Amino acid sequence: MVWPPPLELMRLVAPVSWRPPHVSSAGGQATAERATEPFVIALDGPAASGKSSVGLGTARELGFRYFDTGLLYRMLTWLALELEVDTSDAERLAELVDHLDIDMDPMGRVFRGKADLTEQLQQPAVDAAVSEVSAHPRVRDALRPAQRALIHPPGLVMAGRDIGTVIVPEAPLKIWLSASPEERARRRARQTGEPFERVLEGMRRRDQLDASRDAAPMARALDAVVVDTTGVAPEDVIKRIVDLARSRGASSLKNRV
Repeated sequence: MVWPPPLELMRLVAPVSWRPPHVSSAGGQATAERATEPFVIALDGPAASGKSSVGLGTARELGFRYFDTGLLYRMLTWLALELEVDTSDAERLAELVDHLDIDMDPMGRVFRGKADLTEQLQQPAVDAAVSEVSAHPRVRDALRPAQRALIHPPGLVMAGRDIGTVIVPEAPLKIWLSASPEERARRRARQTGEPFERVLEGMRRRDQLDASRDAAPMARALDAVVVDTTGVAPEDVIKRIVDLARSRGASSLKNRV
């Protein structure tokens, strides 16, 4: 089993860009695209539950775009740390949203301008601060409009922690991915090179913070399908979600790509 996915999986997913609302240049094309109702898969779950692997693979199979909203909070956290902005200062953090932009290439790497930040966004300093940054209601309000603006036909797999409950509650398919804390810690430790026990402790702490925050706490939507990825091959999880999506109408949209 491979968690996270091999690069050949990422290579087949369309690149995605994110800009603050006032920078968007979609114009009339976006209006025309809206004539076809996009199919959204809301993919929620805790850190390292497999959202990136499963989201990328599902998007590939259905011909959809993929976007991990956690990248926005990680990018904002990274930017705050770089500029020495206090991560408890919600107003200042919200102002930084106007200076936030992301490009994800077909290989799944994340850029700000020409700088490749893929590895930096997964480092311990960002891990330690991202829950506090994402807990601010002012920050979440600032990011919400642009997250919804990413929804275009034929469809989008959007990953996060509150997609099915807050960002796209009308999504026709909501998935809650889970895995044991130990399994998730092993995956993250392979990414960062940190000791397993330290990662496990940090992951448990973050789970508690994410689930107890006042603004959009991490929670499973009542109508979400629960999928436990512990000990399950990524391709098997992807197949199950693709089958669910097609049973709810996503297959007809793929034919329009």
